[in-house]
Amino acid sequence: MVDREPGDPTLPLRILVLNQIAEVGLARLPASRYDCRTAFEAPDAILVRSADLHGQPIAPSVKAIGRAGAGTNNIPVAAMTERGVPVFNAPGANANAVKELVLAGMLMAARRLPPALSFVASLMAEAGRDGDKQLDARVEAGKKSFAGFELAGKRLGVIGLGRIGCLVADAAIRLGMDVTGFDPDITVEAAWSLPAQVRRATSVADLVRSSDFVSIHVPLVEATRHLIDAAKLATMPPGAVLLNFARDGVVDAAAARESLAAGRLGWYVCDFPTAGLIGHPNVIALPHLGASTREAEDNCAVMVADQLRDYLEDGNIRHSVNFPETVSPRESEFRMAIANANVPNMLGQISTEMARAGLNIRNMLNRSRGNMAYTLVDVDSPVPATVVRSLAAIDGVLTVRSLVAAPHRAAAT
Repeated sequence: MVDREPGDPTLPLRILVLNQIAEVGLARLPASRYDCRTAFEAPDAILVRSADLHGQPIAPSVKAIGRAGAGTNNIPVAAMTERGVPVFNAPGANANAVKELVLAGMLMAARRLPPALSFVASLMAEAGRDGDKQLDARVEAGKKSFAGFELAGKRLGVIGLGRIGCLVADAAIRLGMDVTGFDPDITVEAAWSLPAQVRRATSVADLVRSSDFVSIHVPLVEATRHLIDAAKLATMPPGAVLLNFARDGVVDAAAARESLAAGRLGWYVCDFPTAGLIGHPNVIALPHLGASTREAEDNCAVMVADQLRDYLEDGNIRHSVNFPETVSPRESEFRMAIANANVPNMLGQISTEMARAGLNIRNMLNRSRGNMAYTLVDVDSPVPATVVRSLAAIDGVLTVRSLVAAPHRAAAT
């Protein structure tokens, strides 16, 4: 696919905005360069939160999709990869909000707050408008049923040590908990931010066997579906608390219910209500509140808007779920951004086409991720439309964009 008008930085870029995106994020896309609307026939990019894009047509003009959140289950990522369209998300932008909700979940279970609240609510309803002289006595008599335990000294296992997992681990340590973590794919950045007191588990099975609380922070992919199943639940200490603020399918909900019924699992705290768990007294199910704070929504909107702008204007790839991380400061006013299949001799063909046109390459950066590769090329002079078309005709090339720096554009602040 070739860009609609290669090389023209004066055309407004059309952003199709689905859902309610925080204004502070939209403000990162200045009106002088961007036209953000809720309806477009041929948008350049899509900015989305929860709208499900599966099964609905995505215009051929779309060059990128940005999700103002971490998960991308509502976006047909594989189909976009085949088209050469990067999908961006905002990992870590809602990390503090999720961390605080995990702590709330731990406290609700440890102090038996949901049944205690229900107990008091029922007493207040019975007391009626005029009050009940026996209310205090009934409260004192009933509170014995809601005695809990403290978090200090308890063992927390954290599965997934990304931004959220690291924050949960750090907060738990500050509360006096003994923390163990497991993440076979921990990044260097996460390893640097992980508190030194966190012990390393050798496997998920090893972690759950020795944890009073288990908190899950992994994406839902085939490898993590039902990561916590009946076999692992059977090895957890009696009365253990399982917290799932990641994705519904990471825990086998039927197995969790059976473990609760058998008295092995003490509490299941999750952010994803399911029919099979409704009504169980030891299930605390929240209505997907993990990122539902003003601060998290602002952070997600700002992060993904900046990523879209950086890609649309300069071709840089940051935090894409399907493209390689590719960031290069401009060395020229004229830049080519090329998405292609990760096959041999692709760079040779690209540079050959440019040489034939007399274009001098000042800098070239190529990165790959699985079957996808992405190339940024800075050249010393304008790239003719004929060259753009010849590059797009190379077998394996998915998209070609000619990006001319716009000297008048406002800087992102």
